[in-house]
Amino acid sequence: MWKTIFQTLGLLALVWWSGDRVLDWYQQNTVTLKTDPQKSERPRRLSADSPEQSCFCHLTGVLDDCFCDIESIDSFNNFKIYPRVKRLTERDFFRYYRVNLKRPCPFWPDDGHCSNRDCNVEPCPESMIPVGIKSGNFNKYTKAPIPVSDVASCERPTDLGAINSTLSNQSKEAFVDWDRHDDAQDHFCELDDESSPDASYVDLLLNPERYTGYQGASAWRVWNSIYEENCFKPRSVYRPLNPLAPSRGEGFYNWLEGLCLEKRVFYKLISGLHSSINMHLCSQYLLDEGWSKSVWGPNVQEFRQRFDPAETKGEGTRRLKNLYFLYLIELRALSKVAPYFERTFVNLYTGNTQEDGATKDLLLQIFNETRAFPMHFDESSMFAGKTLEAKILKEEFRLHFKNISRIMDCVGCSKCRLWGKLQTQGLGTALKILFSEKEIQRLSEHSPSPAFQLTRQEIVALLNGFARLSTSIHQLHVFRSLLKVTR
Repeated sequence: MWKTIFQTLGLLALVWWSGDRVLDWYQQNTVTLKTDPQKSERPRRLSADSPEQSCFCHLTGVLDDCFCDIESIDSFNNFKIYPRVKRLTERDFFRYYRVNLKRPCPFWPDDGHCSNRDCNVEPCPESMIPVGIKSGNFNKYTKAPIPVSDVASCERPTDLGAINSTLSNQSKEAFVDWDRHDDAQDHFCELDDESSPDASYVDLLLNPERYTGYQGASAWRVWNSIYEENCFKPRSVYRPLNPLAPSRGEGFYNWLEGLCLEKRVFYKLISGLHSSINMHLCSQYLLDEGWSKSVWGPNVQEFRQRFDPAETKGEGTRRLKNLYFLYLIELRALSKVAPYFERTFVNLYTGNTQEDGATKDLLLQIFNETRAFPMHFDESSMFAGKTLEAKILKEEFRLHFKNISRIMDCVGCSKCRLWGKLQTQGLGTALKILFSEKEIQRLSEHSPSPAFQLTRQEIVALLNGFARLSTSIHQLHVFRSLLKVTR
């Protein structure tokens, strides 16, 4: 009996001692969890209305019409491509873009220009353009560039600026020396006449793409014309293609998936370009219009308004996926055009030997990265049907996109027009490359070929256009982080 009593008392003492220990451990760890946020992080179930769930729950996995997953693109772009391509676009050769911002709209009467000061692009003196660029010698592959000292910037990068409207006649005539292959069948864009008196140089660093306040009927007409009059859709479909249209219903994508691959690709390219532009406007938003200096930065609310499925009737995720799809298309073009730039006769000429060599080395590094990417879009599946039908479809594809490049001259905001023309031409150049594989493969090692050439204007647009997509994907990562903070 006494033995049983002692055993019971011993067991009770053990339970009391263990319970005190457990309670003490629980209290200590509860305090730790409350005071140390790093130790408190653990997988949690997202609520249906949380920003992460509403915006990014479906932005994962394999993209439609290709075999690449979004996570691989994020890692590849943000760590390997974005830092390099950002440095590349800061080089003199890619910094200056020659464009005509005075061409009249070919489709409807000019309905006026944006009066906001942030829509303006200010002139930059001719003396500030690198001598090798304004002389036209960049086209003379056999002529060695002339060493010159570095050219000073015309303004601080935080200011507006960059159209040179004071080119001399001698400088204008020099551009005629550019020996380019001008076969219209190769062009997916209507190129500006670089010898035109209205064509000017723009310093892209001094005129960054950002929110300008350009909106309303003029902006609506531009995007509506692009979607409704140039994207492909069956005759029986009356629902608007324009994602801004309020009457577009949930069944919109049912018929889109029923189109052939080429017509689906066309729509996704336009949607991806639209999404990328919107991303830039959200990430470089006017946060504070001060007396001395305006403050620009990411606007989470604007981002949610344009991409959150709850704000866009479920469209947000598809828009972002189309951005990734466009990125893959242009990434594929860069990997295919690499042999062209590896030729010794292709010089990224500005007149500064050291600068030019470093610029080309950096460009070749980017090409090496793009070719190493394992999940490229397979363009060989496009226009692969019957010869005559495929040829007709490809020509329709080209003409529709070329028409969109002409619509860019209808944009009322000068800065929006500048970046719209550049990014459209960049995509058009990428398409030209994708469907010139045989011509690129037959290039000579030591001399240019009339079968495939790129103008300096096309090269600058191609790399800056891709840099815009790379920046958009990088900014998407930034907005993910901001949404976590504001949840």
